[in-house]
Amino acid sequence: MAKVEMVMPKMGESIMEATILSWLKKEGDVIEADESVLEVATDKVDTEVPATHGGVLSKILAQEGEVVPVGQAIAIITTDAEDTTGSNGAPAAPEAASPPLAPEPEPVLAEAAAAPVTDGPAKLAQPVSGRFYSPLVLNIARQENISMAELETVPGTGKEGRVTKKDILAYVKQRSGAPATVQQPVSPVAAPAPEPAAAAPRPAPKVSVSLGANDEIIEMDRMRKMIAQRMVESKHTSPHVTSFVEADVTKIVNWRNKVKNEFQARENEKLTFTPIFIEAVIQAIKDLPMINISVDGDKIIKHRDINIGMAVALPTGNLIVPVIHQADQYNLTGLAKKVNDLANRARINKLVPDELAGGTFSVTNVGSFGNVMGTPIIMQPQVAILALGAIQKKPAVIETPEGDAIGIRHKMFLSHSYDHRVVDGALGGMFVRKVADYLEAFDVNRAL
Repeated sequence: MAKVEMVMPKMGESIMEATILSWLKKEGDVIEADESVLEVATDKVDTEVPATHGGVLSKILAQEGEVVPVGQAIAIITTDAEDTTGSNGAPAAPEAASPPLAPEPEPVLAEAAAAPVTDGPAKLAQPVSGRFYSPLVLNIARQENISMAELETVPGTGKEGRVTKKDILAYVKQRSGAPATVQQPVSPVAAPAPEPAAAAPRPAPKVSVSLGANDEIIEMDRMRKMIAQRMVESKHTSPHVTSFVEADVTKIVNWRNKVKNEFQARENEKLTFTPIFIEAVIQAIKDLPMINISVDGDKIIKHRDINIGMAVALPTGNLIVPVIHQADQYNLTGLAKKVNDLANRARINKLVPDELAGGTFSVTNVGSFGNVMGTPIIMQPQVAILALGAIQKKPAVIETPEGDAIGIRHKMFLSHSYDHRVVDGALGGMFVRKVADYLEAFDVNRAL
C-alpha cells in the first residue's frame, strides 16, 4: 500500500487558489482515478476536481469553505501500489510525513503571494488588523462596494478566523436588507478614503428607483453581478462601433438540410449552423488578422492563435462564453463536436476555468432567440464580437443568365461590434463583409 498526496490542481493561468465548496466523497470511500471527489469555486467558475489516483480516500486535509492555494495537498489517497519505502512501519512513515503536507504557516504565505495576481486586493485598502483575505473574498467585497473597514467587521468561520466565500455571501445577503448606513461605517483609519475614486469607473452608476406596492425585489446572483460589472467595464474601455451586413445563406440552409440526418447518424452529434458560421469567421480572420488582436495600454497584441469565444445562454438566464482554443485547427466536424460539447457542459456547470479564458474573438447567436440583429458588447480584452441574426425567408432579386428574377432566399444579418480605438470602420466593415462572402460562397457539393 502506498499513500499519495492529492493536491489542488492548477485550473487556469491566472488562478492561484480555490475555495472548497463541498466534498463529494468522504474519508474511507473507495474512489477511481478521474472520479469527481470535490467541488471548488474560483473567480471564474465552479468546477469539480477529479481524483488523481484510484484507491481509498484515507484523509481529507482541507475542509469545506477553506481557501487552498494551487499545489497544496488537500487529501491523502491510499493506493494498491507498493510503498517504495520498504519499511514495515509504512503507516507510521506517512503519519510522520503528514505535517509537511499542510503546514500551518504555508497557506498564509502562499495565499498572500497569490493575492496581488488578481484585481481584487488592489481595489481595497490594506487590512489594519493584519487579517488575511483571499482574492475571491476581496473580489466579492469590491463588487458589493464593501470597504475594507466594513470587511474587517465580517465574522469568519474559516481557518484562523478567515472570511470564507460562504461568510462573505451570507453577509452580503444579510446586508442587502439592512439600512444603507451599514455600508458606510466610521473608520479610525484614513486609508479607505481614496476607495470611492479608485472603484468609481467599475460599478454601474446608481440611480434612484421608485418601488410600487406590487413590485418584487430580486437579488442578483454572483454570476449576474460579474456579467454586469464586465459589461460596464467594456463600455468604459472600448468605444463601440457596429457594422451590419445581410448575407444570403440559402446554400448553407439547403446543404445542412440535406446532410444533417446523415451527420447525426454517423457522428452521434447534431449539426447546427453555429460551427458553419464559426468556420467562416476563422477564414475571415486569416484574411484580416488585425481583427484578432488585444490592446495593452498603448500596445497592440497580435495573436497568432485563433481562439473563438461562443456565447452560451444558461438555464439561469445568465450568459457564459467558453472558448474554442486554436479553432483554426479543427475541420467542420471537429468544430461541430467542440461547439456541442462546450455548450452542453456550460449548461450543466461542467466547464473548467481554462475553457473560459484566452479568447481572441467572440461570436454570439442572437438569432436563436428570434432576433434579426443585435449590437453585442465586446469581451475584454478582445476588440471585436460578431452577432448572428435569425435566418429568415425573404423575397430577393436573383441574377440569372436569362435575366433578373424574384425568388425566395434564406437571409440573415451579421452585426459586428468593434473597438474603435484600434479597429477603424474600414477594417470592421471589411471583416463582416468577408464573413458574409464566405457564407454566400459555401460549396453545396461539400462532402462531410
